[in-house]
Amino acid sequence: MALQTLSQPIAVGEYCTLPVVCSTLCGEALGRHVQARYGLDSLLACKLWIRGLSDVYLVETRDTKYVLRLSHAQWRNDAEIQFELSFLEHLSRQGVSVASPIRTQDGALCVEIMAPEGKRHGALFPFAPGEIPLCDLNLMQAGRLGQTLAQVHNASQNFWEPCHRTTLTLEHLLHDSVDQLLPFFSNQPGEQVYLEGLRSRLQETLGHWSQDGPHWAVCWGDPHSGNAHFTESNGITLFDFDQCGYGWRVFDIAKFLQTSLRTGMSYSVRQAFLQGYESVAPLEKWELHSLPDWVQVAHLWSWALRLNATQLHSHSQFDQRYFNQRLHQLKSFTQHNWQLI
Repeated sequence: MALQTLSQPIAVGEYCTLPVVCSTLCGEALGRHVQARYGLDSLLACKLWIRGLSDVYLVETRDTKYVLRLSHAQWRNDAEIQFELSFLEHLSRQGVSVASPIRTQDGALCVEIMAPEGKRHGALFPFAPGEIPLCDLNLMQAGRLGQTLAQVHNASQNFWEPCHRTTLTLEHLLHDSVDQLLPFFSNQPGEQVYLEGLRSRLQETLGHWSQDGPHWAVCWGDPHSGNAHFTESNGITLFDFDQCGYGWRVFDIAKFLQTSLRTGMSYSVRQAFLQGYESVAPLEKWELHSLPDWVQVAHLWSWALRLNATQLHSHSQFDQRYFNQRLHQLKSFTQHNWQLI
């Protein structure tokens, strides 16, 4: 999603009033608002925890911890927020272990907050039991993550929500992403040719797929070890469905593999994840054979998403070394000197 076009500055006397792109809301004031809307007792703290595609606040009471996710005004609209939160409620009702949103005292799935840059949506979640695994996933955790992702896809087959969000089609994942990346290689025309050629090849290979279940499902969008908590008894809770949407289930698997390859996870962990998935939802041979191509699509999409989000905060990260490194990783996925599955 491209950044919104900003309005012109408004001169007021000798001062100039400028538009706001991304504000940081006061945690204390935000906490009081959340406490009133959700009826929380004994609020102790509300503090900004992570800034990303959305801002994440840690909300603490005397007895309980919560997570408040606050979308950015340029990131999600009302319908997109409603789709995600309704889907999480559906998954929870189907017995899938996800962090499901808590409704307000008047039954709303989220709260609306007017920030200087526009309307933002806040959703409150219980703090998922356990913690993010240290370093690499172990084989048991990888298998549990694969199983639970398959449960998400299976449960989505009977999900219906009148609100919509961007569908994870090739037009969005591949074409829009390459369009966002190309301008950053304006001084490297050879790399632009490479990206255009890769886009054409992937479109030719993957562009004929039909949108039918069970291969077509609501995807998590960002399955990796940082978006799941594990308990000591191997319990699991998934969270952060900010990138979810209808798409091909194999894309979700490829997204996990792409993250795992980029961060150096072992082949055995990737195998355990895939085996866990197929123990619940066996894949077709043509889906397995397509994984190398989908890994490249996943890399392009996550790269473009990061570019779009980080431009709100820090352009300094975008030097030529960053782009060359990401492009080198992309090219490595087209070679046969690594083990994908």
